[in-house]
Amino acid sequence: MTDNFILQMNDITVQFPGVLALDRVRFDLKPGEVHVLLGENGAGKSTIMKVLAGVNTVYEGKIIYKGKEITARNIQEQRERGISIIFQEMNLLKNLTVAENIFLGRQPLNSIGNIDWKKMYHDARTLLNSIDSDIPENALISSLSVGQMQMVEIAKAISFKSDAIIMDEPTSALTAKEVDSLFRLINKLKTEKVAIIYISHRLEEILEIGDRITVFRDGKYIETVKAEDTTIDKLIKLMVGRDLSEQYPRVKCSPGEKLLEVKNLTKGKHLKDISFFVRQGEIVGFYGLMGSGRTETMRVIFGADSYNSGEILILGQSVKIKNCKDAKKNKIALLNEDRKNHGLILAFSVKENIVLANLDSVMGPMGLNFTKEEIISNNLSNIMSIKTPSMKQKVNFLSGGNQQKVVIAKWLNSDSDIIIFDEPTRGIDVGAKVEIYKIMNKLKGEGKAIIMVSSELPETLGVADRIYVMHEGRITKCFSENIGLTEDEVMKFATGITTEVL
Repeated sequence: MTDNFILQMNDITVQFPGVLALDRVRFDLKPGEVHVLLGENGAGKSTIMKVLAGVNTVYEGKIIYKGKEITARNIQEQRERGISIIFQEMNLLKNLTVAENIFLGRQPLNSIGNIDWKKMYHDARTLLNSIDSDIPENALISSLSVGQMQMVEIAKAISFKSDAIIMDEPTSALTAKEVDSLFRLINKLKTEKVAIIYISHRLEEILEIGDRITVFRDGKYIETVKAEDTTIDKLIKLMVGRDLSEQYPRVKCSPGEKLLEVKNLTKGKHLKDISFFVRQGEIVGFYGLMGSGRTETMRVIFGADSYNSGEILILGQSVKIKNCKDAKKNKIALLNEDRKNHGLILAFSVKENIVLANLDSVMGPMGLNFTKEEIISNNLSNIMSIKTPSMKQKVNFLSGGNQQKVVIAKWLNSDSDIIIFDEPTRGIDVGAKVEIYKIMNKLKGEGKAIIMVSSELPETLGVADRIYVMHEGRITKCFSENIGLTEDEVMKFATGITTEVL
């Protein structure tokens, strides 16, 4: 291995219809290191990793692995060589169990050639224990949260006993406890000389876990730096090509009437006596650890789930929301945390997805008005700075961050007054995050009521005007003013160490 590199990728070029995704970029990897790949959405990070993993097989350039030039033809061949990938978008079969997904296609067999179910479930349990996960190995994937599915993907990658593991946004849906477990696992793998390629938009964790950092911008290689020799500000400048004046832009508004009020909302064991309100012209943050009930609360308000008791009021009037159609009639929008399964139709184009939540806006006397569709989708695409070669491009081929922008554009077209952003910046780079915060501030300035659910506490503190904290299905604290508030204060209520009766 030249210069102790286990992997070298040189002059890698990838072209998609209408776009040069990678332009003669390079990347290398040493045994037992965490090499972070950083860049804005559309920079080419996932594209080059899909080349390495055998997903994108049409490319130019050289891949040298363990001193030999290789051709990446498919995922299976790369796994057999010792290269595994944990995809940003989970690729699990929901009707199968955790163990069945981990060992899919390579189930252990007994002496007569049948699947050895006992061994398979035992081995799955051992793998899950190794990453400090208490997910039942016999649980159906459909019963798991997004964060739990991510842990299953991690266990699956570990099971291949690879020499190089690609982790594409592995912590985007994990709890703080799960992130700690993952980092312990990564450090353990490093001692075993396993090399990790790590893609993340969480800059703080990059400096914590990374050894070297390579930055891509607009499909081009920019620079490689040592993590110990750089700062967040320097990394941001390398990513976006400019200084960001403010990471969390905030606009001051005088809140109006209570647009949405929830009283004593209860849903079985999941939600217990939830009461809160959101006024016109404010952003209200909801923070809590995974399983605290944040998303469950928002799904009830949007009519996606039923509830046992409680009341939902809009402008002081009690309303019945039995389904999502009722919610839309009452001008409530929900940007779901799981964009792949619930936010988009991946086989549809960008423009088709953008108009999906409000088809009335593009209808004419003879049916669909293609001119209106074109104007509205182009306008919202420009507002959201969606990077796409064409409005006819299927969203399946966009980066994760640009897919998220399409989801936001879709709901901006719905003309809703109450907009729930559930993890709006998950898997999105720092420059795009600022763009989304500005959109939220613009909506706030128009008198909309904004609810933001986030797993990132700095984001919640930086963006929200008021903050509700949840723990085990209850609201444990409402911070009526977000001035001088610290992460420690919020975490006491998020972990249940301190509770107030609300």
